[in-house]
Amino acid sequence: MMFPVMELETVYFYTATILNWQNLLKPDKYKVLIISSLEYLVKRKKMAVYGFVIMPNHVHFIWEMLAKNGKELPHASFMKYTGHQFLNDLQAHHPQVLPYFLSDANNRQYQFWQRNSLPIPLYSKKICEQKLDYIHANPVQQKWNLVSDFTEYFYSSASFYECGKTDFSFLTDYRERF
Repeated sequence: MMFPVMELETVYFYTATILNWQNLLKPDKYKVLIISSLEYLVKRKKMAVYGFVIMPNHVHFIWEMLAKNGKELPHASFMKYTGHQFLNDLQAHHPQVLPYFLSDANNRQYQFWQRNSLPIPLYSKKICEQKLDYIHANPVQQKWNLVSDFTEYFYSSASFYECGKTDFSFLTDYRERF
């Protein structure tokens, strides 16, 4: 899998989408898997996460790569690890779903993340705040209608910023960076 080019010590707005916009991330167990991967990489000081939302078929992050994770940047490790975990769980518990993720690539049988992830560098506090507002508004959009108040959506950094909740130890306040 080719990963978008990112540089260390630059804050990015990053969107990753499940293959063909399928709702693989609808079950909480896959959201928890994403959270645990972020926690691991932050704890090892490989990345900082300033904002996020996990939707049924895509994720948005505001994050910064701090150090390589072995030979690769942490976002590549994140994408590979979560893909492997999705595969393991689907093989064990939902094998009937696997055909939806078949890949025609030579180096893999299944693909979970689309290849068109696009990192957008964020060079100012104002732009970072615009992107945070955008990702926090995702769950209340009419298309999703997951909650009526964006701070009520658990798998987001909205309640961290708006209510001071610290459910996610991996988050760093963006104002510490800008």
